[in-house]
Amino acid sequence: MGLTAGERILQWLIRAVSGFLSAVFVLMSPRRKAETVPPVTEPLLLIPAVQLAEKIRRKQVSSVDVVQAYIDRIQQVNPLLNAVVKDRFSAALAEAAQADRLIEEETGGEEALADRLPLLGVPLSVKESFLLQGMPCSTGLVSRAGFVASTDAPVVALLKRAGAIPLGVTNTSELCMWLESNNHLYGITNNPYDTTRICGGSSGGEGSILASGGSLIGIGSDIGGSIRLPCFFNGIFGHKGTPGIVCNEGQLPPMSGLQEDILSTGPMCRYAEDLFPMLKIMAGANADKLSLSSKVDLKKLRFFTVVDDGGSPWTSPVDKQLVEAQRKVIQRLEEDLGVKVKEMSFPQLKYSSQIWETCMALPDKDGKPPQPFAEVMADGGSTVWPVWELIKRIFGKSDHTLATIGLALIGCKPSPFYLKMKEVLQRDMDKVLGTNGVLLYPSHPLLAPKHHHPLFAVYNFSYTGIFNALALPVTQCPLGLSEEGLPLGVQVVGGKLQDHLTLAVALYLEKAFGGWRNPGTT
Repeated sequence: MGLTAGERILQWLIRAVSGFLSAVFVLMSPRRKAETVPPVTEPLLLIPAVQLAEKIRRKQVSSVDVVQAYIDRIQQVNPLLNAVVKDRFSAALAEAAQADRLIEEETGGEEALADRLPLLGVPLSVKESFLLQGMPCSTGLVSRAGFVASTDAPVVALLKRAGAIPLGVTNTSELCMWLESNNHLYGITNNPYDTTRICGGSSGGEGSILASGGSLIGIGSDIGGSIRLPCFFNGIFGHKGTPGIVCNEGQLPPMSGLQEDILSTGPMCRYAEDLFPMLKIMAGANADKLSLSSKVDLKKLRFFTVVDDGGSPWTSPVDKQLVEAQRKVIQRLEEDLGVKVKEMSFPQLKYSSQIWETCMALPDKDGKPPQPFAEVMADGGSTVWPVWELIKRIFGKSDHTLATIGLALIGCKPSPFYLKMKEVLQRDMDKVLGTNGVLLYPSHPLLAPKHHHPLFAVYNFSYTGIFNALALPVTQCPLGLSEEGLPLGVQVVGGKLQDHLTLAVALYLEKAFGGWRNPGTT
């Protein structure tokens, strides 16, 4: 099922127009100086969360010293990044002091403390779309500028209950529905490896501050790639789990229709070894549904690779450096593990963006359709008219970003044809992966684009979005840096409820390719 002649012509036209518009945009945009954040030099910032928690429990380092080190790093890099939009440094230091006192007073021993409070004293950052008591929760909506959360989202509460200490909240795209973290309330967030590049979205502030060494572990959410794209663009690890395992409550925007079925809340971090414990904590009572304690023998897994989406007219060609990085992963797997990585193709992948849009537009089980995006923009206030907002935007008077207005204008509509394509792809993918298969797939066709350039390649997100539609777990893994010094990476996809397999592969890839790279170093 290759491209038809009409699709090839459409592909050429789309790429020609988007290339032209992108070139015009570059010529008209003011020149920005590309900067990289200074390297992390403080040793306390280079310890995985699991190991750091152990050091804190053993009194080898105090939580106060750790939290202060992270505060110092945020204050150093945030002026360049605009990643943390509201801090709670004073409260975090007070909680760190309380954690140190608790350790001093503990009578049950280190093991009991580790079981009860596995992340005691460890710094945490939180995506601003989640409720965190005393912090804003606006998702970049100007109309929500004065809102302050009075409670915690369930997933935030679980991590705090495990002893983690929130440092503050991080920037998102407006209403979490775009792959660049930019809004008219907080502004734009930059990539720590090149400040002229995007950090991704919607969990872009998380990706940026984690990669820069300003945070150690973080909370993200993913309905079309909002964990994986920031992790890819910023060179860190992230996991979009099997839906229904981690609670999605207590975050904005509200889900409607069947959107809850494709949304996943999950962990983001610099070190692969922190993914397992974070997911276990975040899953709460549902952790038993995943085999997170099972030992995975990678040599017994079946490995597959897909090089691209089959040539969709709507997406960019996959960058050659990403193709080569994925090839190197295959080579290492085959050499180190003695496995054979089988190259696959799924013809329906070229409809990925349309399949995702159809799933976003499906009614719930009672037949109620999703809330129109313009109503979500209004947030219960005055009606938002997308055409009027577009006119206002031309004159710089709209409170909404161009991307958000565009989404409201275009909307998502269900299609029986693409629903059928989704069902076929779901059947074939489930059959291939089963309970012991993992799939390698590009995270995005391009390396981290320049600011605003995704406006000219809207559907490139579909490389991640398709796995939301298929409700499959995916771990995003960094694979070093490109010739330009930008992060490379790959998605590792597993069968439903087989999250432990993709996490185990992430651990292997970290050892094989070095994992997160300290910005500003070669």
